[in-house]
Amino acid sequence: MPYPFYQVDAFTDRTFAGNPAAIVLVDDVPSNEWMQHVAAEMSVSETAFLKAREGGAYDLRWFTPIAEVDLCGHATLAAAHVLWQDGHLAAGVRAVFETASGRLSAQQGEEWILMDFPAEEAEELDEQMGLALALGADPSYIGSNRLDILVELDSEATVRSLTPDMGALERIGMRGVIVTARATSDAYDFVSRYFAPRFGIPEDPVTGSAHCCLGPYWMEKLGRSDLVGYQASARGGTVGVEVAGDRVLLKGKAVTVLRGELLA
Repeated sequence: MPYPFYQVDAFTDRTFAGNPAAIVLVDDVPSNEWMQHVAAEMSVSETAFLKAREGGAYDLRWFTPIAEVDLCGHATLAAAHVLWQDGHLAAGVRAVFETASGRLSAQQGEEWILMDFPAEEAEELDEQMGLALALGADPSYIGSNRLDILVELDSEATVRSLTPDMGALERIGMRGVIVTARATSDAYDFVSRYFAPRFGIPEDPVTGSAHCCLGPYWMEKLGRSDLVGYQASARGGTVGVEVAGDRVLLKGKAVTVLRGELLA
């Protein structure tokens, strides 16, 4: 039977910006192999599969074109957007997701969709791990959490101008590398970029889960828990972040670009 699917641009309020995610609604439990084939076919950073549970929650899984991942912000934002937009959830009802990273939720705010995610704080590393050579820039800080490497550079201009060696980044062995610096514009507190060649994503346009790390990091440096980040990829996107203990509230907007039926 056909499965409804959507493509949604997340962490943006306009089409053809932010990070595109494919959302597939299923009413059975597809095989991992089938979901991976679909994700490869969709060929966006993440394809999310949503299955309704009794009680109103949804099982949610995320796949890049080559592998399943444990946490994804932009596809969760896109999934919640689809549930409200097409009436699967009534306006104002909280979206609840059971995932590989535990229970996540999203709710509608006045301006943003707000998502409750785990904080993923980084711990400073003593070794350089070849990152200066891989990035072509000298880090002022290197840390890591269970998912990614976090690198601070000297300026927003340096972050924006990076042309990393993807082969060298892939050999580092983590899910991805977050690169960040303090923003020069008053509109944002920090900027970032995210590289995950090991998972088939040379550069991710906007990475919600990276902000689970960026939020706590910049809160400590700037002394504020409510922040706004800009991911300076070619498409670009804005992520609001509010840190509350071991949780992070991610804030974003989303726009549906297309809808259809998956016949495979």
